[in-house]
Amino acid sequence: MSGFVSFVSSGPGDPELLTLKALNRMKEADAILYDDLGAAPILEHVKPEADLIGVGKRAGRPSPKQDHVSQLLVDYASQGAKVVRLKSGDSGIYGRLEEEIIALRAHGIPYEIVPGVTTASAAAAAAGIPLTRRLTARRLQFVTGHDVTGGLPDQLNMAALADANATTAVYMGKRTFAQMVAELIKHGMPADTPAMLCEGVSKPDEVLTRSTIAELADSLEGAESTQPALILYGPLAD
Repeated sequence: MSGFVSFVSSGPGDPELLTLKALNRMKEADAILYDDLGAAPILEHVKPEADLIGVGKRAGRPSPKQDHVSQLLVDYASQGAKVVRLKSGDSGIYGRLEEEIIALRAHGIPYEIVPGVTTASAAAAAAGIPLTRRLTARRLQFVTGHDVTGGLPDQLNMAALADANATTAVYMGKRTFAQMVAELIKHGMPADTPAMLCEGVSKPDEVLTRSTIAELADSLEGAESTQPALILYGPLAD
């Protein structure tokens, strides 16, 4: 007997940013595997008898291995359960979605993906800015600030990331942003390009800090913070 897995995007943390479809899937679920980035208010919408399993990954902390998370999805669904895999932001953007889909396909388990509000969109909305603008911000690009080792990825297209006519959102990039900025400047991006550090987006402790790429790089180098953050830079970040 096979159950069903819904990959539900929870948005950046504010329960009001959940879609109706996401909310309905959560209310119907027999088991919910959730990331730990601010999930508590969202989990208030599940039925009392649902199994709740925290599987979030945090840099520098003990975290469940991906194989274990994937196996949990398979195990619950194989018992006929309706399973929600609750992922922060939009599940298809730096959410390690593909690994879990591969595991389900290997066992013939059906699934769906419920899209949601990604952190970049929520951060721009909180700042009162668009992510694109005719003529001066023609392109929007998302990039991860670290690879599987925690370092800056080796194969980033720095020429594209230094494009003055693009708005760039850097996910998980606080620890490596100083190194990234050094490369951006080498590729012609002005040091005074506007930048914004977006911490705790859509949550009560949200903080948006506007500066420049150089100033932000200096402030983040060596800084210790457990607060999840996104960095926006480009013509619209001022």
